Amino acid sequence: MATFISVPLKKSSDVDLVKPLSKFVTSSYPPGEEQTEYLRAVEELNKLRKSAVGRPLDKHESSLEILLRYYDQLCAIESKFPFTELCVTFTWKDAFDKGSLFGGSVKLALASVGYEKTCVLFNVGALASQIASEQNLDNDEGLKSAAKFYQLASGAFAQIKDTVLSSLNREPTMDISPETVGTLSQIMISQAQEVFVLKATADKMKDAIVAKLANQAADYYGDAFKQCQYKENLPKEVLPVLAAKHCMMQASAELHQSILAKQKKKFGEEIARLQHATELVKTAASRYDEYVNVKDLSDKISRALTAAKKDNDFIYHDRVPEVKDLEHIGKASLVKATAVQTPLSQKFSDLFEKMVPMAVQNSVSAANARKSDTVNRLIGSMREATNLCNGVLASLNLPAALEDLSGDSVPQSILEKSRAIVQQGGLQSIEQLIRDLPELLTRNREILDESLKILDEEETTDNELRAKFNQRWSRTASGDLYKPLRAEGTNFRNILDKAVQADQVVKERYNAHCEMIALLCKPENELCAAIPSANPAKTLQGSEVVNVLRAQLAQLDEVKKEREVMEGEIKSVTFDMTTKFLNALAQDGAINEEVLTSSELDTRYGSYTQRVQQNLRRQEELLSQIQVSHQEFSTLKQSNSEANNREDVLKKLASAHDSYIEISCNIREGTKFYNDLTEILLKFQNKCSDIVFARKTERDELLKELQQSIAREPSAPSFNVPSYQSNTPASATVGPTPAPRTVFTQQQQQPQAKPQPPARPPPPNITPQAASASVPVSAPMAPSGSNPPPVAPATGPSQAQGPPYPTYQGYPGYYQMPMGYNPYAYGQFNMPYMPYQAQGQAQYPGAHPAQQSYPYPQQPPQQQPYYPQQ
Repeated sequence: MATFISVPLKKSSDVDLVKPLSKFVTSSYPPGEEQTEYLRAVEELNKLRKSAVGRPLDKHESSLEILLRYYDQLCAIESKFPFTELCVTFTWKDAFDKGSLFGGSVKLALASVGYEKTCVLFNVGALASQIASEQNLDNDEGLKSAAKFYQLASGAFAQIKDTVLSSLNREPTMDISPETVGTLSQIMISQAQEVFVLKATADKMKDAIVAKLANQAADYYGDAFKQCQYKENLPKEVLPVLAAKHCMMQASAELHQSILAKQKKKFGEEIARLQHATELVKTAASRYDEYVNVKDLSDKISRALTAAKKDNDFIYHDRVPEVKDLEHIGKASLVKATAVQTPLSQKFSDLFEKMVPMAVQNSVSAANARKSDTVNRLIGSMREATNLCNGVLASLNLPAALEDLSGDSVPQSILEKSRAIVQQGGLQSIEQLIRDLPELLTRNREILDESLKILDEEETTDNELRAKFNQRWSRTASGDLYKPLRAEGTNFRNILDKAVQADQVVKERYNAHCEMIALLCKPENELCAAIPSANPAKTLQGSEVVNVLRAQLAQLDEVKKEREVMEGEIKSVTFDMTTKFLNALAQDGAINEEVLTSSELDTRYGSYTQRVQQNLRRQEELLSQIQVSHQEFSTLKQSNSEANNREDVLKKLASAHDSYIEISCNIREGTKFYNDLTEILLKFQNKCSDIVFARKTERDELLKELQQSIAREPSAPSFNVPSYQSNTPASATVGPTPAPRTVFTQQQQQPQAKPQPPARPPPPNITPQAASASVPVSAPMAPSGSNPPPVAPATGPSQAQGPPYPTYQGYPGYYQMPMGYNPYAYGQFNMPYMPYQAQGQAQYPGAHPAQQSYPYPQQPPQQQPYYPQQ
């Protein structure tokens, strides 16, 4: 019955998915079987994209299946890869950008997987419409397939209409704008309804049902026509098809409704409906016959109308009502846009099935950070308590005071501290670590500075181009795009500044205890000589105070050992929140990470928190008791200046040992911190390099597009050529009036063929009388399909010596150029030359004598045609 409308496919530029996605996999997953599997899946994904959008697709279901699989895969990995951070840029061209039929951008490049999904879904709808248009509508299977694919296309375009703006966060190209895809969805659903009309007709369903289906199809086409007419968001070539379909479906509805009226003995209504259907068919035939075949329907309506009039005139004599008085035909819709619900492909299998979504990955990272905070808080409180304990004992010179009752030997606790420092490397190990810190700091600063430098350079270039092209530079400003990266860089710089301050505190503490640490590194005899001796104290070996102090110190050692055990147990606690987060995401569609993580941390570390608090309270009680006992011990012990000096040195040695242990731990933690930060900064640098590279690629493409658009712009405003400069004859301007039709492709006006001179005849032997009686040669046949141009009367002589177009007298002093001056005009035909002489003008000096140039006899001027007549 009519031509069905199909939508062209969008075309995409090549995109390398392997490099950015593989880099993310290698940086996020440790080497092993899991990483290898994901890297293999990345290769398969890249091949799938090339198959789906990197080559021409056949109008077959197998090609559509590839598109559906790729769309499903995009939906599956959208939440598993940070495409925005990876800066994977997708470039798509406008599907309707042929001959500048649409305004807006020719193509659009965005680092958004949502944009890629939108364009692929557009191609799903477009290819489905093409497959539907290729179906054989003469059999039942073809009708069913066509209806299915048109409904799929309508659903795809409707999905784009609802999601395109939120997916892109910017103005899209015209082909995927909400107005355009909304109209395409309406056209596809109209064509699906028309297919059901054809199927109902083929199945010989009741005329009442067919009439309702056809009337609904006409209504759908009318809505689609209105959208195209007023919004101007589709090519104007679609309008004739929609208008013709509207007329045809309405005429079909009237035809079937007339049959129903005949069955009800309403012969006047039958005739009225058939007359209305005839008018609709005539309208379609006169305006849109290039797009619809109305002959069969027109003949069917004409036969029915002729028979109805004949029966009514001779038998029934029923009054024919006006069309406006007829009862409205009902409507019945059997079509519905297919909802887009993933997976669309029945053969889809997720290449990254085992990879958790980014929401889960981020929640796991946040949970690990909360876990680290909890562990660090517990371990930090225990270490702080240990340092406090050591400081109190060092200030009381315990346990060295109990061991140094003789006053001339090195206490055993001091010797153990000395051996511990020597085993850990002594001063040399600490000094080497301290010397390495500035180098590590400098390396991290250089990486951070270089990362921010490439951002600054690209942003400067972007600002310069934006100032140069103004509004034409339509991409997102680099300053806005780099805000998260710059915030991250500022955070890294603050971390480095705090690390420098911590390094300075450690160095100052080392300088304060450096002398005593060096003394502890010496052999026992040198250490003994360096400690001042004192007179033997009173005999306190068997006193109750000494025994009490020793018992309390032993209990304090047990408390410290208990903390060491708890620290190891706390560090060894491991748990994975991935499963819980996945379940929460599947059930609720969102993850409340804070609640889930806090509950798990309470379960895992609640008992340790209570044990640590009990341990700290026990230490606090013991320290209070030890201070009281030491007060009594100091009262009993004989005190003099030598004893005081010796006790001060022993206190400093004990404090130096504790400081050495703490400084070593701090410096090693600082070294590990700088090394870990180096890896993080290298990832940050790679991220900056990737986004700058993507921005440079986008910049080059945009510059190329702007240069092409500038080159296409006219260098000067258009102007009208004066009429006297036109070489078109006045008679040629009045051509045949074309029929009022609209075609799909842009039709060029066919220029009227210029008459060609006839072949050179042999030298004729004619007289002026014969010449005057000769018949002029008719013009050559015009191109097929056009009316013949007007022919001049045969009675009047043709102006052989004048130009073949109406002469223009020109301004005063201006004379028409004589045709005889042009040596290329008729020389190739070796025809007689006739000098041209306008009124009031002498013969042109460049003309050659006619009698000497050509041997043939010349025609009498102003009387005979220029060419010899056949």
